[in-house]
Amino acid sequence: MPDLHPTFDGMVRRLERRSPLGEDDRRALKHVQHSLRRVPAGGHIIRDGDRPEYCSLLLSGFAYRYKITGEGARQIISIHMAGEFLDLQNGFLQLADHSVQTLTEAEIALIPSQVIEELALTRPAIGRTLWIDTLIDASIFREWVVNVGRRDSRARVAHILCEFSLRLEAAGLAKGHTYELPMTQEQLADAVGLTSVHVNRVLKQLGEQGLISRDKRRLVIEDWARLRDVGDFNERYLHHDATAMAA
Repeated sequence: MPDLHPTFDGMVRRLERRSPLGEDDRRALKHVQHSLRRVPAGGHIIRDGDRPEYCSLLLSGFAYRYKITGEGARQIISIHMAGEFLDLQNGFLQLADHSVQTLTEAEIALIPSQVIEELALTRPAIGRTLWIDTLIDASIFREWVVNVGRRDSRARVAHILCEFSLRLEAAGLAKGHTYELPMTQEQLADAVGLTSVHVNRVLKQLGEQGLISRDKRRLVIEDWARLRDVGDFNERYLHHDATAMAA
């Protein structure tokens, strides 16, 4: 087995925020069977229609899930960052129904699907925390559906900027509502269902109104309260208090 990647500790801490784990459970997760793979920016981890044999844990970098319409349009349906599982459903579903691609150069741990299934079924505490993790993914998916389906263009962009800020801070990748935007404007457009030209126009408007400032990919939310209002943003769907509720 390869040497333990230090980010496995981060993954365990993240899962423990979902639901408490015993020492044996933490040890089982930290030493789970895996292989390591480096993926260049834009590389595919899984493609729609594949029959995956592994569940992927993102150790570094950023990745996203997406679907392609019959006419070839791309809809990005989620963004993922270090410490997050990309496709836990592969532990029980044998056919991929969407694609996963890297936003940046990334390192992933490939954990055999049967290992994930065995952990979930034989260790109840691990099964519970993995279940909660997938439920929170589903909660975020629901919010993204509302964002694309019912909010105007300005609110869509403001909402996703607010989400990135809190999720990146929770992952230890940002502080004080300042972060490196992990997406190009084209990718951001595919996440909010707009054109890149429209997204650029909205970002300029938010900057002119004093809500954000930008320097290339670096983004600062200058007025958190106002940006939250513009984006109709309520962080409840992120369930960052999941451990407190599970206790």
